[in-house]
Amino acid sequence: MVMAQHTLQAHLAFDIGATSGRALLGSVHDQRVELKEVHRFPNAMDTSGNRLCWNTGRLFREVKAGISAATRELKGAPIESIGVDTWGVDIGLLGADGALLDEPYAYRDAYTDGIIDELLAVIPLAQLYKRTGIQLIQFNTLFQLFALRKLRPEIFGKAQAMLFMPDLINYMLCGQIANEYTIASTSQMLNASNRDWDWATLDALGFPATLFQEIVHPSSSIGRIRGPIAEETGANASIRILSVASHDTASAVAAVPSLSQNFAYISSGTWSLMGIETHQPIITDDTLRWNFTNEGGVENTFRVLKNITGMWLLEECRRAWGADAPASYDQLVALAMQETPFRHLIDPDAPEFAHPAHMPDAIRESLRRTSQPDAQSVGAVVRCIFESLALKYRVVLEQLRHISPHPIDTLHVIGGGSRNSLLCQWTANACSLPVIAGPAEATAIGNIMLQAKASGAFDSLGGMRRTILNSFSPVAYTPVDSTRWYDAFGRYRDLFTTHST
Repeated sequence: MVMAQHTLQAHLAFDIGATSGRALLGSVHDQRVELKEVHRFPNAMDTSGNRLCWNTGRLFREVKAGISAATRELKGAPIESIGVDTWGVDIGLLGADGALLDEPYAYRDAYTDGIIDELLAVIPLAQLYKRTGIQLIQFNTLFQLFALRKLRPEIFGKAQAMLFMPDLINYMLCGQIANEYTIASTSQMLNASNRDWDWATLDALGFPATLFQEIVHPSSSIGRIRGPIAEETGANASIRILSVASHDTASAVAAVPSLSQNFAYISSGTWSLMGIETHQPIITDDTLRWNFTNEGGVENTFRVLKNITGMWLLEECRRAWGADAPASYDQLVALAMQETPFRHLIDPDAPEFAHPAHMPDAIRESLRRTSQPDAQSVGAVVRCIFESLALKYRVVLEQLRHISPHPIDTLHVIGGGSRNSLLCQWTANACSLPVIAGPAEATAIGNIMLQAKASGAFDSLGGMRRTILNSFSPVAYTPVDSTRWYDAFGRYRDLFTTHST
């Protein structure tokens, strides 16, 4: 990408996940979007005392390094805007002086263990779900705040403002406080009907109203970069700090390359976020029973989806195998293909896979408990993971078809998992649907496109998606072996009725 052309508007996207972050320059011209990564950095949960938290100082140093790298890449051309997306739910609290009171808890910390029952004693689940439409997960921001008030009242009592992680980075960049809509929607504290804070819930729990900021929507301007940061990074002082779809999945879904509404998507990575895009929330007895969530999307859409444990299973297996693990993904696939099909199946979302000390042993224990043969080899474990994920996608697809207001005739796989050709093919086979894989950089693309929209390049989500279609060539997978996969699906349902339906 030739980013030094002064006629192009250069947008800088920060796409930050729980294990790594990236800074990417992007521009839109001739109905095409182009990207270039200029900085990549690790991210990890720190241990502070006895808790898991995020090191915001280190994270912001990497953001400034990304701005410096983008400035050097542009060779004098200005950065038009900066947008930040991250994972959901985690928050920082500011005191009366505007300083961060303590490092934000990481969502995998155990401080919310057992807190769900305490909160539901105040607000019954059916009532909470009817208001918010958000699935019940103990690390949702609602439960984090409830736990923080109980365990650390000295911090909670001083808090004057609550910022989600991208809000916090935006605040550090420009000094302005706001809560972006899509990231706030992950909190279980927004009202799904009016897209504002659910004050009935917050009042019932006694949370101070001052914690909750103005809701801003994607493609809104928050402020200009602070002078000292522009000077430190060598950047132009006119850079706008924009609210993109600050929840990474919201930005990714905005980049689904489809002009039809008749699709489901899987944003595939450590988690698999599988769902549909709608214009109204879907809050029913079935969506409550199946634990679907209604998160905010672009242009007043909703992402009606389910969180499925994704490549976390394989990542944790590789960590457990250590030096004994095959060095490459291709080697893992080759070993898996040598194993007998459908011999070992697990429910990826079973509780025992959330935080096991040794993932391969947890998988073997699940197989033993369900009277299946032991998975002795690396290849058997890998095949078990991929086949089980594909079959779990079929379970969720059937639920989506039951609740969807429109047909589902295509499954789009976006994100890093779209490069996993074996899993994409097996997903097509299991679901008996064509799978369209890509773009792999969907989150960064959605981030850039929403910045471009704020600069006048687009007037609608449809226009953004047409440009994405012009810019990238997705890979199509056609279902095969439908009978064998249908039979395997029947066995899967028999094994995991409790967890899967």
